[in-house]
This record gives sequence, C-alpha cells and structure tokens, in this order.
Amino acid sequence: MDINWGTLAGVFAISLGVTAVVVVMFSLGLAAWARAGHGEPASHPPGVRHQKAATATALLCFASCLAVAAYGIGLIVTG
Repeated sequence: MDINWGTLAGVFAISLGVTAVVVVMFSLGLAAWARAGHGEPASHPPGVRHQKAATATALLCFASCLAVAAYGIGLIVTG
C-alpha cells in the first residue's frame, strides 16, 4: 500500500482552511445577531436601519455555514 503524502497534505490543508472559515463566519453571524438586538436587551436600542443590516448580515453568515455543511454532507452521501 502506497500513500500519496502530497495529496493527503493537500486534503488536510483544505479541510483545515474550510473549517476555520466556517468557524469565523459563524462567529461573525453570532456577533451580528447580538448587535441586532436578538440577544440580551441592550441599554440603548440601535436604529432600525442598523438593526436590519445586522440581521441580514447574521442570516447571510448562517446561510453560508449551512451551505458549506450541506455541500460536505452531499459529498459524503454521494460517495
């Protein structure tokens, strides 16, 4: 049995990079969600425009994380 170490290292690097990107996107989504006022009540409510932009940003971040997870599951299921 022969292992192609270059390919194995490439798969490891790509998976590590994608994992880091998903963690960062999810963290940004949580921060935007909290900034929009969906977490703890804030001492001063943000403006409506700011709240809508933060909510849209959070949803976009969560949707991108969901898309990456669905793509990975699709790769595993289809073999």
